[in-house]
Amino acid sequence: MSAGTHVLGIRHHGPGSARAVVAELDRIAPDAVLIEGPSDATNLIPSVVAEGMSPPVALLGYSATDPSSAAFWPFAVFSPEWQAMVWAVRNGVPVEFCDLPAAVTLADREDTEVPAEATDTGETSPAGDIPRNDETPPDGAGEPHDTAEHTVRTDPIGLLAQAAGYDDPERWWDDVVETRSEEGVFEAIAGAMTVLRGEIGDADPDAGRDERREAYMRQTLRKALKRDGVATVAVICGAWHVPALRGKLPPATADARILKGMKKTRTKLAWVPWTHSRLSFASGYRAGVVSPGWYHHLFTADPDTVVAGWFVGAAARLREQDLPVSSAHIIESVRLATTLASMRGRKLAGLAELDEATLAVLCEGDRTLADLVHREVVMGERLGSVPEDSPVVPLQADLTATSKSLRLKQSPVAKELFLDLRKPVDLAKSILLHRLSVIGIDWGEPLETTGTGTFKEGWLLNWRPELVIEVVLASVWGTTVRAAANSRIADRASSAQRLAEITDLVEKALLADAGEALAALHRRAAVDHDVEQLMAALPAIGRTRRYGDVRGTDVSALTDVARSLLLRVCTGLPAAVTGLNDEAAQHMTHRIGAVHETVALLSAGDDGRQDEQRWHHVLRTIADRSDVNGLLVGRVTRLLTDADVIESSDAAKRLGLALSRGATPVEKARWIEGFLGDSGLLLIHDAVLLPLIDSWLSDLDGTSFVDALPLLRRTFGPFDAPVRRGIAEQLKRSVPGAHPPAVTTPGPGFDPQLAGPAVAALARIIGATSVGREQ
Repeated sequence: MSAGTHVLGIRHHGPGSARAVVAELDRIAPDAVLIEGPSDATNLIPSVVAEGMSPPVALLGYSATDPSSAAFWPFAVFSPEWQAMVWAVRNGVPVEFCDLPAAVTLADREDTEVPAEATDTGETSPAGDIPRNDETPPDGAGEPHDTAEHTVRTDPIGLLAQAAGYDDPERWWDDVVETRSEEGVFEAIAGAMTVLRGEIGDADPDAGRDERREAYMRQTLRKALKRDGVATVAVICGAWHVPALRGKLPPATADARILKGMKKTRTKLAWVPWTHSRLSFASGYRAGVVSPGWYHHLFTADPDTVVAGWFVGAAARLREQDLPVSSAHIIESVRLATTLASMRGRKLAGLAELDEATLAVLCEGDRTLADLVHREVVMGERLGSVPEDSPVVPLQADLTATSKSLRLKQSPVAKELFLDLRKPVDLAKSILLHRLSVIGIDWGEPLETTGTGTFKEGWLLNWRPELVIEVVLASVWGTTVRAAANSRIADRASSAQRLAEITDLVEKALLADAGEALAALHRRAAVDHDVEQLMAALPAIGRTRRYGDVRGTDVSALTDVARSLLLRVCTGLPAAVTGLNDEAAQHMTHRIGAVHETVALLSAGDDGRQDEQRWHHVLRTIADRSDVNGLLVGRVTRLLTDADVIESSDAAKRLGLALSRGATPVEKARWIEGFLGDSGLLLIHDAVLLPLIDSWLSDLDGTSFVDALPLLRRTFGPFDAPVRRGIAEQLKRSVPGAHPPAVTTPGPGFDPQLAGPAVAALARIIGATSVGREQ
């Protein structure tokens, strides 16, 4: 062992690097350990060995004043930095992060507007706001660079692999590090990085950023070496930074000048669960790896059974899909992978050999099954966990506790969930998911369910790690999910411009059991006097009343809101329907129909019946007027007929008057369109209405018929074929002298010879003993 500084250059998230780091720490037994990572998160390092901590996890840093400004530093169990932290804590060795604080990183981002996901291949920090899988992140400086130097900078391992004759950097690293454990690896890496950095020099576009980071690392290293009892310090960092930290360090004053004037922002940090998929290149994380599932297996499996264990796991995934995979498949796959590795001069079968053997043997050449193995095993989705007492915002703590009590597991794998709202636990799950949706945490996406019952509800659950940021953002609304949902609804109500927005919020409030917000919604609804807006608001209230009945929600406050809105609708509707053109009348017709259905839902009890009578009185007033668009008059006449407020004979009389008065054929056609709506069954079952319409239509001259035809086509066109056929049959029977055609039997008469086999079979079925051919 030699005293001083030992700089261990690693590949982030490399299992071979992780094993090599642990072995080297055991060998040198340092007095202090420095790890590349945000220095202001050092106090969180002891948590890595706490009960409940299970990687993959990430350090989350976010601005205390603007939580949307955030960065992540992810770690897996096979990350060298993670293993170094665990080693130091378990061995009682002082350990700290040595990179720029998150407070500086976030302040720089706010000033330069560098994309949050911009990360160098050789760096862990900062991973930033990881984009969705279907997004393509920009390059390190925001725009792609075409220079070869930048390509080398972002992927120095790629250049080393190319120099060694490999076309795949992953495979080169696998051969050199992941499947070997020889000493001297870190010296070799340091030498290679020194040459690379010497070749690139000032041409590196990220040189300025690296200069500050490495200056800060050196300052941290100097402080560590000055502490009492510290003679040996181990530094674990990305391989690219090794040349800047080993050997004789430059004067401290030079580094101080580089760091002078650094801006900071008030920042909070915490451990959060992460997933393997977010450690992959495919997620947009530029410090990621291609195959986190394989690396996890490579690090955790028994070295003597790595290949066999891999194929056993792959076979298990295929069997879960009800696919026939035998022990022979596994044995032959192991043999093929081992043989391929031997032919290629490899010590151990790598991912390339495993993929080939999987496709050829395990999947029998089926590329679709091979893709399944790649997704389920090579990527190997896994969600980490953090201790329950980890520092988090109160809203996150409440969400975690509630989810645990309801047995809702935060899984990165999409899963369908169907709830029966008659069951208390399922209802509580529904309320939680609706509350989260209100505050912008889309853990669940509603699914359509089959059947007509309102007690069923479907969700597609998919917990994404970046939702922790949404939880932080939503914490401004309250410290619990319930309080946050109530506050968010009340805030949206106060800023809503349209009453329809208010009623939409009412529906959300009931689904989320946010009763405290209903009072605020009631107050906001009371100040709106636009009749059309009032009418647009009522249908949502009718729906939410029905949900309230099923969900056991107290809807008394909602009933008061509905009655108040209906009273103002009844007061203002007669004036609102005056002087409407065809387009406005069509729109108002839909509004009146929707309110009519809502009134029926609200009609229970004495108060409800009083509201219903008031509504019918208003409709009758409109039906009796001659200065209202015929479309509206016809519609309200039909609604009153269906509600048994006016008799069918009265409706026929009104239709006759509408067709006989001195109005144009187009105006009369509008009345018919409004009266019939989208259903013609009334014409089939009413013996008076159809002859009236038929007589009027038959008496039209050619010009008037052409003028009325578009409206008539729009009226009768939506009718179902059976309805149109029934109307035609009624008209046929109403024509004097017309008789239905006689029913005749098609085809020739009875042929005993042809019918013989069929008759014999029938006889056997019914048990007859003998049947003559004549029969």
